[in-house]
Amino acid sequence: MNKFQSANHILMIEPLEFYSNTETHSSNHYQKHNSESLSIEKITNSAILEFNNLKNKIQNKGIKVTTFKGIKGCPDHIFPNWVATFEDKTMHLFPMMAPNRRLEKTPQMIDELSKEYKLAEDLSHYEQKNIFLESTSSIVFDRLNNRAFIGFSPRTNKELAHSWCKNNNFEMIGFETQGHTGDPIYHTDVFMYVGTNMIGICLDIIKPEYLDQVTREINKYHDVMLLEKDQLLDFCGNAIELRNQDDEKFLIMSSRAREALHVSQEEFLLNHFKEIIHADLSTIELYGGGSARCMVTELM
Repeated sequence: MNKFQSANHILMIEPLEFYSNTETHSSNHYQKHNSESLSIEKITNSAILEFNNLKNKIQNKGIKVTTFKGIKGCPDHIFPNWVATFEDKTMHLFPMMAPNRRLEKTPQMIDELSKEYKLAEDLSHYEQKNIFLESTSSIVFDRLNNRAFIGFSPRTNKELAHSWCKNNNFEMIGFETQGHTGDPIYHTDVFMYVGTNMIGICLDIIKPEYLDQVTREINKYHDVMLLEKDQLLDFCGNAIELRNQDDEKFLIMSSRAREALHVSQEEFLLNHFKEIIHADLSTIELYGGGSARCMVTELM
């Protein structure tokens, strides 16, 4: 079986409702509170337009997109980071910190995914113990080399991460971070991504005692593009490599992230990807505190 870093088929979830999730404010320092001048209906409509624009741009490059519809009471349904799939056609469900994010794992969506993927593990029971590991947002996979980069945070439990990696034959590269507020960055995919031949990462937020280890590991198999700490505020670290049916590689990010790249970074990326696919996600980024990578689940 061929082994790939990136998918040529993805899942995206169109939200029924979208607004700033009050249950995630304490750990996500990138999201803002709901606007007093805009109704939830207007915020939702704007987010759906942005969602469809990104989805269409991805599809137009020959990448397959399966779309589910979100449900009421789940403002973060647009970020389907509660499930991960693997090339052996298994899927794993992960424990989510916010109670209303746990509702995102609907029986209907799980049943649809189960038509192609066998449910190998469901870690949702850890939610009752206040232990969390939020799938591909907590874990940035180097699938080609069976490695998992994991920044510990309230949403990413060190012990559960270690156990999951050990049980699934992934080498864990775990570390602590300190973001702009002095607290850990809530998700690993905010500050790094792994492509077939390259890694984009901000080392400035990794605590000094872990820096040598992380630097050594990112350089082991990949060319490395360093991101600046302030670029994380523009979601430059929240990107993902996808492939089309011709195995051409694309990098997906928001237009805000794309515009915040330096010329040298853009040149680096265009040496590794056919194109940077980007779209305006300003509403989603403002109220959701997540960007393009958060909106995509790989269907391996």
